[in-house]
Amino acid sequence: MSSTPVIAVDLGGTKIRSGVVEGAEVTHVRSAPTPARLGAHAVLDAVAELVGLTMATATEHGRIPQAVGVGSAGVIDPRNGVVVSATDALPGWTGTNLIAELQHRTRLPVRAVNDVHAHALGEARSGASADTNDSVFVAAGTGIGAGLISHGHLVTGRNSAAGHLGHIPSGFASDLRCPCGGMGHLEAIASGPAVLEEYRRAGGRAASSTTTELAEEARAGDTTAREAFAKAGRALGSALGGMANVLSPEVVVLGGGLVSADELWWPYLERAFAAQLIPAVRGLTPQRAELGADAALIGAASLWDGADIKVEEK
Repeated sequence: MSSTPVIAVDLGGTKIRSGVVEGAEVTHVRSAPTPARLGAHAVLDAVAELVGLTMATATEHGRIPQAVGVGSAGVIDPRNGVVVSATDALPGWTGTNLIAELQHRTRLPVRAVNDVHAHALGEARSGASADTNDSVFVAAGTGIGAGLISHGHLVTGRNSAAGHLGHIPSGFASDLRCPCGGMGHLEAIASGPAVLEEYRRAGGRAASSTTTELAEEARAGDTTAREAFAKAGRALGSALGGMANVLSPEVVVLGGGLVSADELWWPYLERAFAAQLIPAVRGLTPQRAELGADAALIGAASLWDGADIKVEEK
């Protein structure tokens, strides 16, 4: 693991976070709102500004980063840095040449990957899946995404879109419409917004606008809220069990906002996961992510250190 300092950036639809990464240590962390509605150039300018501020702080402390690693929302082609596709959370992001644009603005070499893929690399580097060669990282929050590590390599797939776990069919979603426009996808029942929607469909009356608020209602005795979380846990656990049968990973790691729902969600996920496993992979149990938001920064920085984890380019 290299100790050369790298400026790492986690670029999401609402927030940009940057820091200096040396090995597994993250310092000089800064954040700023993502000016998503102002378009791609405004977002790129905001990232470049944050990188400049981070560089200035690091230099003051005697460390001069020589490169930038980015984990970005959207489907990112890590070979050329182009945004293959993106949701409406970042209008105009599709088609952006992320690497070329940021290299022009920062005058530093840049590498980039999808943000969930960056989380997977970070956890594999020094978190819950460290010291393994084959792992699955799942982000369960506003959406459902995954990062797959196989033989120490990040699997990006033909169009850099590998890991879209939220868009596999789920019997729990039946005829529910997914945010992608499809029908019956896992994300339509197992994501954070889907928990809120399920609660309302079932007649829930609390005015909660976030899953955190709804979790408080559930813990206070709202049985409809409890069942919405339980159903999401069952749906995701069942899907992950099926994925484990296909991939036979050493570990399945879960991060994202829904993990904080803990006892409302996790036991149902564990039981549904175990119920799907074939004999050859029984005994595998889901693990909680260990690095939190720093995973994306550590993973993005690791793009510059190919000693044991690198982006698969085949």
